[in-house]
Amino acid sequence: MSDNLVMQLLGRRLRLALIGGGPGSFIGATHRQAARLDDRFEFVGAALSSRPDACRAAGQSLGLPADRCYPDGATLIAQEAQRPDGAEVVAIMTPNDSHYHFSMLALDHGMDVICDKPMTNTLDEALALHAKVQHSGRVFCLTHNYSGYPMVRQAKALVMAGRLGEIRLVQVEYVQGGRAKPGPVRKPWKDDPDRSGPSLVMGDIGTHAHQLLRFITGLEVAQVAAHVGTSVPERTAHDYGGALLQMTNGARGSFWVTQAAAGVENGLRVRISGSLGSLEWHQEHPQVLHFKSLDAPAQVYTPNGPGTLPLAARASRIVAGHPEGFHEAFANVYKDAADTIAAIRSATAPDPLAQYFPNATDGLQGLRFIAATLRSNANHSTWTEV
Repeated sequence: MSDNLVMQLLGRRLRLALIGGGPGSFIGATHRQAARLDDRFEFVGAALSSRPDACRAAGQSLGLPADRCYPDGATLIAQEAQRPDGAEVVAIMTPNDSHYHFSMLALDHGMDVICDKPMTNTLDEALALHAKVQHSGRVFCLTHNYSGYPMVRQAKALVMAGRLGEIRLVQVEYVQGGRAKPGPVRKPWKDDPDRSGPSLVMGDIGTHAHQLLRFITGLEVAQVAAHVGTSVPERTAHDYGGALLQMTNGARGSFWVTQAAAGVENGLRVRISGSLGSLEWHQEHPQVLHFKSLDAPAQVYTPNGPGTLPLAARASRIVAGHPEGFHEAFANVYKDAADTIAAIRSATAPDPLAQYFPNATDGLQGLRFIAATLRSNANHSTWTEV
């Protein structure tokens, strides 16, 4: 029997429409590859560009018929909702300022949503969207793809199993170098706070680091003492954020993100220490999870290696000893959302192991965290409630 739960439950793939992520978009191609990797989705419509004249050509390049290549996202949602074979799910990968609008519109039309991060640009929008998701009964998946890595899920499973004991210390950092040089970004909208949000670095990568920490530990950030700003002269958009953390269980920690560390590529790293042991994971070497016990030899976990727990095994597509990659982690998020959508639409209980994809609560908490860091920063880095 096929392991494609969507095909088993629905007898077909889920119908997916795409908004944004057109030609030249790295994240658009990543979303599309992730959606197709496990054969759960079929592309049925698209509005891939902010330029209506480019939408048809971009959509047809994916093999879509001309009448389902829409000039904008709002038209796509309205017209697909009227079709008997219309899209059931919408994937949104537009600039940050339109995530809220398209998500709300899709939910109003009964569609499930897969949205790129950050969920919204403002806390008020996040609260409203979170409430809409809860009221609608539809699935909202936020693509914090790093939580899809098998060894990140192994880390979470070890924490859930009590292997670390009581969590006492946490550390997360996301260090990039793409903005180390002065000058404009490749996508000008990112330098516009009305479009990218009140803090570019916090919305771009700070939300990733924050969600990863919460995902593994199962804890929320209770307080922050933060400093957010710029490190490159004459720049206005934030490229640095740092904070001391206090978690809801009293654990202490630190948070550091920047896009201006010259020569660094994509240094996402997390360390968690408890009363019985510590975990450490680096996204640049994603197939390895280090676990150091208080009174036993250190262990190294790899995908499908000895000691792999079910939550990690579900996310592994490779034989032991081979590395997992960025696209596979993205696809895990899509797969979990698809299986959950199919189960709900067929009145079937969703697989509990498919319930760990980021959702509207993660989006809301990310915006709450950003708001708290900015309040702390404006108040001389004092401790600030999240």
